[in-house]
Amino acid sequence: MDLSSRRASFTLTLSFIVLLLASTGSYGSTFTFANRCGFTVWPGILANAGSPTLSTTGFELPKGTSRSLQAPTGWSGRFWARTGCKFDGSGSGTCTTGDCGSNTVECAGLGAAPPVTLAEFTLGTGGDDFYDVSLVDGYNIPMIVEVAGGSGQCASTGCTSDLNTQCPAELRFGDGDACKSACEAFRSPEYCCSGAYATPSTCRPSVYSEMFKAACPRSYSYAYDDATSTFTCAGGDYTVTFCPSSPSQKSTSYSPPVTDSSSTSQGSDLVPGSDTGYAAGQGQQTPVQGTVYGSQGTGSEMGTGETMLQDGSWMAGLAMGDSSRPAGASLAMLLAAFTFPFIFS
Repeated sequence: MDLSSRRASFTLTLSFIVLLLASTGSYGSTFTFANRCGFTVWPGILANAGSPTLSTTGFELPKGTSRSLQAPTGWSGRFWARTGCKFDGSGSGTCTTGDCGSNTVECAGLGAAPPVTLAEFTLGTGGDDFYDVSLVDGYNIPMIVEVAGGSGQCASTGCTSDLNTQCPAELRFGDGDACKSACEAFRSPEYCCSGAYATPSTCRPSVYSEMFKAACPRSYSYAYDDATSTFTCAGGDYTVTFCPSSPSQKSTSYSPPVTDSSSTSQGSDLVPGSDTGYAAGQGQQTPVQGTVYGSQGTGSEMGTGETMLQDGSWMAGLAMGDSSRPAGASLAMLLAAFTFPFIFS
């Protein structure tokens, strides 16, 4: 092989590697939703302003199944479970908890009415992803977030406790279907961290947020709970499990969360999670192994007076970096190592 042929072959191989790395970098993360509840849930999805809408904004997830979605790097938004939903043959209906007000299975850009447990994410575009589970808008069912792959702390987080059975009467929602936050229940600035209480120094934990924190130590319990509730990982894939059944050895090893005094992300505390023994087929539901959490009645319908707080998501804009994909980089290096001997032979 003459010199010009070798150069052409080298250029072609290098271009292929660059394209491979570029496509891998834009891959983002896979989100897998697993339902271990003893009942069907309807996950809702809301992208933050400036983030693209995913392939769906809401879907039905029967008990014992899972479904996966792809999100690009830089995406930020939130996920939650709607419960007690009733949809007719035309797809029109409402949900007892987490209703997004669209009157359809798809939430179509609308957020969850509290009380609801939230999982919040901001995927990096060259650095860390940020994520949390939030009880700031209240609680409806247990939820954990677990990470596969990635680099960094990549700790599990969430709330495995059944707060509905521990909910004070003044926070109780419906027939015990959910537990309100103090902000939602009393609408006062000291509980909502608004007005004169809109700074970390003036808005302190309340007896109610401390109750949430004691039950779910790694979840956001009030607006300025960042130090123990925001977590990071670079280039991971995430599983959001509704009604996790039992902690796994991986998730029970506590990793200190990120501390970012400049952020005001409202989410929830990190709690040990469950084993991820379920398949992650793209866009399809697959059986989940393991015991189910329990059963839940449909309860009463969401009242029309329930509205979503306008300062809903606090995770937007925390990360500005591409989620690195170690597996893709390794593949590219392996390809290069395999090809170079042929180029210069």
